[in-house]
Amino acid sequence: MKPVLLIAGNELRQMFKSPLAWVILAVVQFLLAMFFYLLLSQYMHPAAGSLGLTDSVVNGMYQIAGIVMLLVSPLMTMRLLTEERRQGTIKLLFSSPITMTEIILGKYLGILSFYALMLVMITLMPASLLFGTTLDIGQIAAALIGLFLLMAAFAAIGLFISTVTNQPATAAIATFGVLFVLWIINAAGTNAAEGMAAVFAYLSLLTHYNNLLGGAFNSTDVIFYCLVSVFFIVLSIWKLDAERTHG
Repeated sequence: MKPVLLIAGNELRQMFKSPLAWVILAVVQFLLAMFFYLLLSQYMHPAAGSLGLTDSVVNGMYQIAGIVMLLVSPLMTMRLLTEERRQGTIKLLFSSPITMTEIILGKYLGILSFYALMLVMITLMPASLLFGTTLDIGQIAAALIGLFLLMAAFAAIGLFISTVTNQPATAAIATFGVLFVLWIINAAGTNAAEGMAAVFAYLSLLTHYNNLLGGAFNSTDVIFYCLVSVFFIVLSIWKLDAERTHG
């Protein structure tokens, strides 16, 4: 466990040494603060609908946060392994007395720690409403868990793609393509047979996220995100282990 934590800590430090991480933090906060203000202004308008504050403002902001993370995640994960190859440090990792599982888990825990920090900063905005009104804490908790699980799935997918290419730009584009397809795949089942439509809906990252945003904390949605994360982490370990063995 110690090597995993050391790799994760080093990965997190390297992120904050790069201006990209600071720019992404600033841009994400700015965009979400702007949308949060717009949603709150719309809610305060006399012509606002019958939805409560939690549904119209808080969940609306978390819905937008999921889309924003879809856009920025490829930029954060594109260098996880590609940078090691470009700098030649991947050979040092291969020759070190640590397993590929420890390397991948360390990298994954590092990016997940960064995402957790982003989640805390995002949550400060809806939390500020508690000083003047009452919110549905249970529904917000489900949305928080949903966004964290969504980020975890994004990180696992991006990590795997960074193991199969040497170019960060290629990794970013490929990661965005995969995430976007998994985000909207439920739309492919619109004109499909009922069985296929159900399969497409289950594979959609958006479908499970919307369920959690609505406050429906279903173990099926949680298990889905856990399976996606574990699947791509295992693929990353296999890919790196094969590279170490045959390289």
